[in-house]
Amino acid sequence: MANATQLLRRGLVGGLNRVGLSRHNLATARTCCERHVLAAVGQARRRYIGRILCYHSIGQEDWGVNDVTPAMFRNQIEQALNAGFRFVPASEIVRTGGGEKDLAITFDDGLKTVLTQAAPILKDYNIPWTFFPVSGWSEECQGHDDDTFLSWREIETLMKEGAEMGSHSATHPQFQTIGRDQIIDELAGSRELFQKRLGIPPDSFAIPFGQSGNWTKTAHDIALEAGYSTIFAQAEETRPTDTVARTFVTKFDHEFIFRAILKGKFDRWEEWF
Repeated sequence: MANATQLLRRGLVGGLNRVGLSRHNLATARTCCERHVLAAVGQARRRYIGRILCYHSIGQEDWGVNDVTPAMFRNQIEQALNAGFRFVPASEIVRTGGGEKDLAITFDDGLKTVLTQAAPILKDYNIPWTFFPVSGWSEECQGHDDDTFLSWREIETLMKEGAEMGSHSATHPQFQTIGRDQIIDELAGSRELFQKRLGIPPDSFAIPFGQSGNWTKTAHDIALEAGYSTIFAQAEETRPTDTVARTFVTKFDHEFIFRAILKGKFDRWEEWF
């Protein structure tokens, strides 16, 4: 039997398709609707392990539903602190499981606003954090200014300031749609490029898109062979075997929804694209 979220998705998709909305608008509307419904009626889960939040951009509006304003980001930090949460590195939660009130912050895609907007806010609160650049996107920044992605020099700056860094692949593919040779390029090739440009091969990897159906056993085996010891995915209850859960944060997650995030109401929710 379909659950409430699945039924909601089917009705929303059908209705919006009938009025001719684009896939992008459909994804945005579905995300907004689901987040509000789950925050209102979703089941809170009592967890005894730490939670890892996944952000993308801070104040970079062209990143759509994954962009959080600086004011909202700061408010979410305050909200978590006021609720008694303690911010720790994601690597600590991976290593120990974390405590019920342990919270970590990560960023995917290696976007410029991680440097210009997020890092200063995190520094204000002395919060450790982790980011996962796409190596090919940073490589394209070589030799010219780029307002979207972090350059190698900027990545190096963030690491010197204490941020942990992992890989988010070479080109951000959907892994279930590519062959073995490309998987090797995306995983081993990305790690080798980080080693070449920064002198440090990352040992953690965040799956692009990260849905439960987006990561195959072949990809997982190749990732381990390439030298990654930690693979980050999405939802707590639907993530692939032997991956680490993260909870995605979107532009719709004002105080009401963010409280629901911290209570575990989105532990089965996966970003849709």
